[in-house]
Amino acid sequence: MIEEGSKRGKAMVEKRQLFMEMRAQNFDVIRLSTYRTACKLRFVQKRCNLHLVDVWNMIEAFRDSGLNTLDHNAEINVSRLETILSSIYYQLNKRLPTTHQINVEQSIGLLLNFMVATYDSEGHGKLTVFSMKSMLATMCGGKIVDKLRYIFSQISDSNGVMAFAKFDQFLREVLKLPTAVFEGPSFGYTEHSVRTCFPQQKKILLNTFLDILMADPPPQCLVWLPLMHRLANVENVFHPVECSYCRSESMMGFRYRCQQCHGYQLCQSCFWRGHANGPHSNQHQMKEHSSWKSPAKKLSHAISKSLGCVPIGEPPHPMFPEQSEKPQDTMAHTVQPKPVANNMNNTMLMSSGAPTPTKSVLESPSRLDEEHRLIARYAARLAAEAGNSTVSSSTVSSSTQCPPTDLSFNFDANKQQRQLIAELENKNRSLREILQEIQRLRLEHEQASQPTPEKAQQNPTLLAELRLLRHRKDELERRMSALQESRRELMVQLEGLMRLLKDEEQKQAAQTGGSPHSSPSHGAGCSMPMPIRSTSAGSTPTHTPQDCLAGVGGDVLEAFAHGVPRNLRNDLLVAADSITNTMSSLVKELHSDDAAEEEDNNMRNGGLRDRAEAE
Repeated sequence: MIEEGSKRGKAMVEKRQLFMEMRAQNFDVIRLSTYRTACKLRFVQKRCNLHLVDVWNMIEAFRDSGLNTLDHNAEINVSRLETILSSIYYQLNKRLPTTHQINVEQSIGLLLNFMVATYDSEGHGKLTVFSMKSMLATMCGGKIVDKLRYIFSQISDSNGVMAFAKFDQFLREVLKLPTAVFEGPSFGYTEHSVRTCFPQQKKILLNTFLDILMADPPPQCLVWLPLMHRLANVENVFHPVECSYCRSESMMGFRYRCQQCHGYQLCQSCFWRGHANGPHSNQHQMKEHSSWKSPAKKLSHAISKSLGCVPIGEPPHPMFPEQSEKPQDTMAHTVQPKPVANNMNNTMLMSSGAPTPTKSVLESPSRLDEEHRLIARYAARLAAEAGNSTVSSSTVSSSTQCPPTDLSFNFDANKQQRQLIAELENKNRSLREILQEIQRLRLEHEQASQPTPEKAQQNPTLLAELRLLRHRKDELERRMSALQESRRELMVQLEGLMRLLKDEEQKQAAQTGGSPHSSPSHGAGCSMPMPIRSTSAGSTPTHTPQDCLAGVGGDVLEAFAHGVPRNLRNDLLVAADSITNTMSSLVKELHSDDAAEEEDNNMRNGGLRDRAEAE
């Protein structure tokens, strides 16, 4: 009795230990419930060392423990749950380097007490299989898309369609996690939770399920789940930026930039606690940054994007076949990840070949074919992620004998995958070399130019306007030169017309004393020089308006002798009026001469007729 009482007391102390440590972290000062819930669950995950167990290792443990043969509503006692957790942590220590071994007994005690407090609050000493699977698959390490794929395999029917009743059961179980960390009022289960996740869809397939749960933003009741994964990814991210509130010269984790206040940035601690100063307010919209890009890196990214090396609009998850998938914990297709020695925070190495099957027996050829399909599908996913993950070779082993044709097909597929990965790595390496060369040339150009401070302080907009004005000035000067040339040519024409008029006047004066039979219009057929417009005027005129009259006769020059102030249009009008009047008088005189000549001819003809009649 005394020994049993001491064990019970020790269990009570261990049960309270995790919650006491979590309270000591003072997470309740975070004003946003989403960040508060994600931080608490992330603390539980790391304190229990669940972040070191990949989701594929968890699925393997479920199968090795025989949970795949049990119904979801079947109950297991606490002792069997402790055995399963012991198997998970001891297998984890086998995969970890000797320098990163964990305290297995402490991890088992903390996780076991947390699960019992979360799912057995009434003290029955039993948990359902589905409760344990939902909790461990959600709280373990790995990618969120892999977790959601496993969860979908548990709540879908044989046709690959999600059963709403099973998804409702999953929400009941997974939303007990926020309640366990005292965030039930914000993220507790309600009867309308299912319809808030899928308000319109009636037939939910795998890709639709992933699209909705991995959307931005996700459903409100599960908004803490992707945030918990983002927290894990930014824990070691460094931002060389000063916080506008606490004046810390660097930030770790998230960085928040105000969309209204220029240059106002907060570290995650100040933003989570609602700190603000100056013109900034907590009501302003903030943008969350999970990485830092230097100006040079932004330039490289922009160049890569323009060259088409960076995918635009990349989907949040790869597209999977819509055919039905059996529950993943009933198949031998999981991968045994290898943790990286220098980064134990959720960094696992995936093999590039086919996944290593475990010792489960494949009873029928149909299961063998399905395993091959899963191997090919997983190899395609590895090829899509080859640019961001480290790959290593592995061999395919099976407890049953496969046909030689199938084995050769698998080996050929693995070889093709490795060749594709090698080609992608070579392309990425070449791209990095090109970007480095571009950056080096840009720096050399900047150093060679060595702009002065005056030039550096000039406004680019002002420089552009100055260049535009200079171009406009040159264009106006060219037009002015062309106009001056046209004016000179017009003056030459006017000079010719005035000379012609003078000649006609002199001839008319001479005819008054000479023969009346001479024609006064003998100069009408004289050719006049027609002006040719020059199209090669210089950009900068070097002559004054008076220079355009060079070579013009005295009469025209006298008409324009008053110089520069006179208007060219008025001068031309005066000259035109003078020409018109002169031409009118000339026409009248010509008509009068023609009438006199006709009268003389009539008189001459009349005299000849009278003489003929007299004879």
